[in-house]
Amino acid sequence: MNMTMSLVTACSTGLHSHQFLIYKALWHVEELHATHPSHPQQLLESIISTWTKLNKNNKKADNTFQTDKRRKQMTEEQREEMAKEIATEEKGLQQKVKQLIQRLHLESSLSYKLRAADVLQLTAHSLQSHESCAEEELFRTFLQKLLMMDYKARYINKESLKMDYMHQRHNNSSEDEDEAFDDIFKDSCFQGKIQTDCVHSMDVQMAVFHCADSFLKQLMVTKLSQCQYALPLLVPDPFTQHIEFPLWTFRQINKSWKTFDDTGEIISKVQSVCKAQTPMVCFFRFGSVSSSKSQLMNSLINEKHNTFFHRNCPGSSRTRVLMDGVVEIAWYCPSGKNTDKCNDCVAFCNLHGDAGDHEKQLEILTEMSSVNVVILPQLERNDKSATKIQNLYRDRKPLTCLLTEDESTVFRMRNGKYKIGLKDRNQSDVSEELRRAINDCLSISSSESTSIFRLEDVSKHSDIRVDEDDDEDCRMAKEAAQQMMRLLENKDLTQIKESFLPCQGKLWHQWCQTNKELHRPQGSELEREISRKQTDKKKIRKLQHESEMSGFMKCFIKEINLHAANKNIYFLKWLGILLDEYTSVELSALHHKYDEMWSRILKLKENNEKSEQLRFEQTELEKISEELQAATFGLEHILREIGQIYESCSSVKKNKKDLQIHFTSLPSLAAEMMISGFPLELMDGDAAHVPLIWISAVLDELIRKLGDQRVFVLSVLGIQSSGKSTMLNAMFGLQFAVSAGRCTRGAFMQLVRVTGEIKAQLMFDYILVVDTEGLRALELAGRSTRHHDNELATFVVGLGHLTLINIFGENPSEMQDILQIVVQAFLRMKKVRLNPSCMFVHQNVSDITAKEKNMEGRRRLLEKLDEMTILAAKEEVCDAERFQNVINFDVQNDVKYFSQLWEGSPPMAPPNPIYCENVQDLKETILSHASKSDGMMLTHLKQRIQDLWEALLNERFVFSFRNCLEIAAYKKLETKYCKWTWSLRSAMLEIENKLHNKIENETIHEIQETDLQRELKEKSEEVKKSMLEFFEKDEEKEILIQWKASFEIKIKELQENIVRESKRKLNEILQQRDLKKKIDAQRTHHENTLFEKSKELALKLKDKANDEETLKKEFDSFWEECVKKIITDTPQFKDINILRDLKELLSDIYKSAPVDPKRASRDIFLVTNFSDYVQLKKSSGKTGLVINFYRGAKERLGFSLSKEDETQIKTLITDVAHQTDKMIMSYNIAKMGYNKSYIQKVTDYIMTRVTEHQQGPVNYVFNIQFFMDLALSIFKKANEKFTDQHKMFRKANDPLLYLEKKKEEYFSIFQKYCLGAASTAIFGEIICQKLKEPIEQSVYKNTARDLAGEMRTNCESLNGNRSKLEKHILKTLAEKENFDMDMNYILNPRDHFENFIRDEVSQYITDKFSVSVLPKMKMNMKLLQQKIMEAAHESTEHVKVNSGDVDLWLKCFTQKLSEMLIFSERDLNGVSHDNFDDVNLIEDVISKELPAVISDISSKFNRGSFTVNLEHKDRPDKILIDHFCQCCWVQCPFCAAICTNTIEDHEGDHCVSFHRVNGLNGTYYRYTTNLSTQICTTAVANSDLSFYPNESDELVLWREYRTAGPHFANWCITPDVSELPYWKWFVCRFQKDLEKHHNKTFQESGKIPDEWREYTKQEAIKSLDKYI
Repeated sequence: MNMTMSLVTACSTGLHSHQFLIYKALWHVEELHATHPSHPQQLLESIISTWTKLNKNNKKADNTFQTDKRRKQMTEEQREEMAKEIATEEKGLQQKVKQLIQRLHLESSLSYKLRAADVLQLTAHSLQSHESCAEEELFRTFLQKLLMMDYKARYINKESLKMDYMHQRHNNSSEDEDEAFDDIFKDSCFQGKIQTDCVHSMDVQMAVFHCADSFLKQLMVTKLSQCQYALPLLVPDPFTQHIEFPLWTFRQINKSWKTFDDTGEIISKVQSVCKAQTPMVCFFRFGSVSSSKSQLMNSLINEKHNTFFHRNCPGSSRTRVLMDGVVEIAWYCPSGKNTDKCNDCVAFCNLHGDAGDHEKQLEILTEMSSVNVVILPQLERNDKSATKIQNLYRDRKPLTCLLTEDESTVFRMRNGKYKIGLKDRNQSDVSEELRRAINDCLSISSSESTSIFRLEDVSKHSDIRVDEDDDEDCRMAKEAAQQMMRLLENKDLTQIKESFLPCQGKLWHQWCQTNKELHRPQGSELEREISRKQTDKKKIRKLQHESEMSGFMKCFIKEINLHAANKNIYFLKWLGILLDEYTSVELSALHHKYDEMWSRILKLKENNEKSEQLRFEQTELEKISEELQAATFGLEHILREIGQIYESCSSVKKNKKDLQIHFTSLPSLAAEMMISGFPLELMDGDAAHVPLIWISAVLDELIRKLGDQRVFVLSVLGIQSSGKSTMLNAMFGLQFAVSAGRCTRGAFMQLVRVTGEIKAQLMFDYILVVDTEGLRALELAGRSTRHHDNELATFVVGLGHLTLINIFGENPSEMQDILQIVVQAFLRMKKVRLNPSCMFVHQNVSDITAKEKNMEGRRRLLEKLDEMTILAAKEEVCDAERFQNVINFDVQNDVKYFSQLWEGSPPMAPPNPIYCENVQDLKETILSHASKSDGMMLTHLKQRIQDLWEALLNERFVFSFRNCLEIAAYKKLETKYCKWTWSLRSAMLEIENKLHNKIENETIHEIQETDLQRELKEKSEEVKKSMLEFFEKDEEKEILIQWKASFEIKIKELQENIVRESKRKLNEILQQRDLKKKIDAQRTHHENTLFEKSKELALKLKDKANDEETLKKEFDSFWEECVKKIITDTPQFKDINILRDLKELLSDIYKSAPVDPKRASRDIFLVTNFSDYVQLKKSSGKTGLVINFYRGAKERLGFSLSKEDETQIKTLITDVAHQTDKMIMSYNIAKMGYNKSYIQKVTDYIMTRVTEHQQGPVNYVFNIQFFMDLALSIFKKANEKFTDQHKMFRKANDPLLYLEKKKEEYFSIFQKYCLGAASTAIFGEIICQKLKEPIEQSVYKNTARDLAGEMRTNCESLNGNRSKLEKHILKTLAEKENFDMDMNYILNPRDHFENFIRDEVSQYITDKFSVSVLPKMKMNMKLLQQKIMEAAHESTEHVKVNSGDVDLWLKCFTQKLSEMLIFSERDLNGVSHDNFDDVNLIEDVISKELPAVISDISSKFNRGSFTVNLEHKDRPDKILIDHFCQCCWVQCPFCAAICTNTIEDHEGDHCVSFHRVNGLNGTYYRYTTNLSTQICTTAVANSDLSFYPNESDELVLWREYRTAGPHFANWCITPDVSELPYWKWFVCRFQKDLEKHHNKTFQESGKIPDEWREYTKQEAIKSLDKYI
């Protein structure tokens, strides 16, 4: 490249022909040397050959030059020839560039640029440390190290191929005396492969630069600047040679330095390099020089760091493709010390290559420079560069010439003109002389006001391309951002946020404060205060919504909504850049002012002054602090405003005026920003609040755009300015703000994508990095923030799977405060069953290699952690003595030591490479931790954020934390459990039915549990398999695993219970079968006797077979006579009256206290106060006398039971009613008939339970009336069941009713006998008639089971678990607005649930009878018909094979049907079948007659008959009640809400989705008649509210309710100040009814808040979907 450009210059300046020939020959030699570097002999031959050829071809041209030396242009022919050769040379250069790109495997990136997003994602390559790599990995390794701020990115070793060289010597004689001399000094000739030069390090950098998109270029240049490297200023395109000025890449770079003002005071400056006005020193060279210009420049800037890459740097090579013509720039920034090399910031520019070959670059630099420094070889006067040097010397600008062939020291030629010799001189001496010369020149330049360099001004030069102007997206985005900034012109910076961002200012802070007060209620008027604050929050939201949206925000939303992601990134970056520029000066001044004021205060404090002066200074400091907070204005504030606009619109449920888009689109904009790599504010650092509505909406949009991705959350905690953000930025290439002082406020989160092999290994898609503000930091005004630090630490520790604890230094005493905060946060996590892990990172450790010292440091850290654990455990009221008791912590592997960040003293120090190695090591360790974690889905992350923040708002985190993810997972598990139990129950119902039939058919006579277990085994295995799959494959498996063992036990216990219950029921059927044998035998005897007698009569009337009228008359007479005789021989059935029987029984028991007719109508299930039913127990002993006297006085004055006692009695009544209901159903009156002994048995059970209860740990006994009212209420409730079952029994067994039903069947058979039908045919028809009732029974039972299963799937209220059923019950109650039904639900929930299920089933049957029930009945009928015909055919075949008779056929036939129907041989006892043996005919008759029987049964199917024809135990509502109601029915001791656990006698605490207003249950304030308006969940949030448990006069704090007794201890009531509209609406709607019911009022302390009355029924119903 050097020779090429020299050749062009030779042509244009008219060099002598021999000079030109030399240039051309050398160019050919350079080409050959590049391909054959190790063959000097070939090089020499090439030089001679090329020279001869060129000399011959250019002889004519040489003569022309000799004759006319003044001529400055070549002939036209020569210029054409040269142009062709130049084109050839350019083509050769392009070929070299292409070869370089191919070697680096960057070919595709020339067309499809490398994107920043591709580079920043986490790959397997980024997790490896690369000190050397293959050529194809060079660019990735370079970028990886550069993003980590490792300046060794330029010094990567290239792995070269091993070459086999064979050295052939001319003389192999070992005796040659000259052998040593020849081997050492003679040229060696090698045969074999020739080694290719390694890729030059700067070629790697520039190749990536050319192949990168604008955002990656900017990121690269920003990181190069952080590495204190020179930056590309002017870059020739390698293919077109057009010069580009990459101004965009400099936009994010700021430089800071310290200098002296006019008074000698040190002042600090921070400026964007684009705007900074500094002197500029330009370095360039003419010709080829022996000294390194770049190395010399480094000695001026930082002798310990290679700011400019030079020939002696590692990674340099002889071939360099992309650097010639590149201008690099670096800034020297002084530190305000005497050792500074310059007193002010100075820019240094370096033009690579021969300046004579790059005229445009030279022109720009010399025009803009303050001082020019040129390096020169020994030149002749007529040298091509002579004119340029002459012009530089004549120019007013200072010039320093460095002469490579001169040995002299610095020499001042004239004012501002120096020359310094370089030959054979000490480098440091030269540097010092040069430094002084430049400083002298700069002082001259400054005094003469010559050029001041500003980077942006480079773009004013013509014939260069500016990247910002060439890229239309960038240019338009800049214009849009500038348009926005014009809106801020001439505005007071401290007032801008208040004026332009009104939603996030005072209104948002007021809302946050009100919300915190709402979650931390005080005072006794709890619900009214809470309602007032909820109203205040709504008012603030309304004010936010009504606030005028500024033009600034309108413009921002319009811009970001209009364009694609690429332009939006430009726009956001531009806006951030311009905002930084706009605020930097004033912020810097405020910081300086703050520092001065703080210094004065410290001096006053040191002097122990407590004067007015000190107070005044502190007040001033407070004002400056507020000004600083107001003046801080960046992108995060704009996004915060958008979040508040969204939250206010969501609250009032309508769009904001002047908002161009619908507010629901706003979260999508923020989600796009997150995807594009921008951080999102998670916690507002100014308000110390998490905007949950906004964050949830953004995460929802993120899920919609990316899918519900799995993330690993990495959070970081540390003291202020300990390098947290710097470490994260280095580790992942992120964009968290970093600067001295308080930079990050609150918490921000940013996504890092995981791709490739590492994604498959880690099993998650993203790392979510959460950066936080510093702990243990004073606010700007000096206020302590310990509480806020605790909040922040708990929040991010709970959110993160892994938390990095960043500590500055090693001294444990310095760490004490932060360690206690961190340990306390981990203790809280342990108590709420969250299991994050942590690592400690010690920053700025001086000697990280001393193993013994590190071991000692680890020991001291662990000791301090244990000490802090004991302190934190006391505060959190738990037992823990060691940090390892709190969290799994490996002190050897989970503690990292980082060296100091800077290698030297800022501002010129580069990052320490060891620090970068530490970052890489930490990164690998983090990923090792991550590989053992399941991460969490984005949906779970959203819920976790909500759970953590809601708990933190309630102050007592552990007490308040609701793990909604666990709750949701547990609900899912409960739903599955419901399905598994239904599967087992429905399977057992089928088994029961089959065995029931066999018992009735007397094919089995004993039931064993093993038999039932064997029958259930297949379904049991199926359920076990389903459970295993659920626990292993569900997306929440890591949460669900904690309940796996307990639910496996529950399923096992349930199965055992089902088996036991089925055995009990079947054994009862066995016993009942034996008991009712007499009844069945008598009925069968009557039937068969009638058959035989009708047969005898038919034979007598055979001759009158055709006279139907006579036959009918004779049959009717015969039938009447027979039935009369049967009735005479059988006792008559009487109607029953169980209430009369009960009263008689009670009168016999309590003769002295007969049943009062007035009280007989009282329903104990609706009683709310049981004080009339009890009296206090008498105590014995002397103390007992006092107690008895006291109790007697209470009774005389009017005794009132405690709320807990009332609840106990209510529970007793409910349980007794449930158990007696089961007893009554077990008597099977429909089959066995009614017996007065049943009344006696039930009454005895009631008496036993009442006695046991009052003998327990209660302080009262029941009076007689309680037992009598309880018994009467239970039997009144059961009266209908008794009556209905008795009717069924009578219908089946009263001869008059039963035989009347059978008359038509008998007449049909009688007719056939008269007509002479074969006995076989008659027998077949009798079989069909006998099958009619069993078929009917079976169809109804099977359909009932099928219907129950269908309703479990299709009925909205019954297709879930118990909680879903309760939600539908509450919705139905709200719709009906029936107070009595509501009170029944509140007071008798189980009874109400059962009634609701019955109603749902009844309604379903009514609505779906024709489309669902009837088709099922017909299908079951068809299946039975098919089974009967199969049984008949198989029986016929069996008889044929075994040469049997009708008896064998009948036995086989009944056995085959014994599982399906209650039909046995005994049903045909007495029916003669001795005189025929044609079993084929029987089958034919059945085939012919059965359809008629089926049709007759089907014709009677209707809605009304379906449930009537079912036994109670077989009804679908009973099946569903058994399924849903075998769960927990324990009620909250405060509000009587029902525990939602679907498992009876479950482990752990009782809990409920949402509690009720206590007054619904009759709770009132002691010593008043005022019903309570308190809600349990809000009461426990109050710090000083209390209640009286039981009869105690000792108050118990609501927040310590578990200490009030056993009934309170096993309830989990989590603080919750949600609105809960349902029960608030209910109280307002039925206020008068409730007051009348409880004989108390909602007045004074129990006054209903006015806000409650604003809830509508629709809002109340809708709220149920949120809470259940």
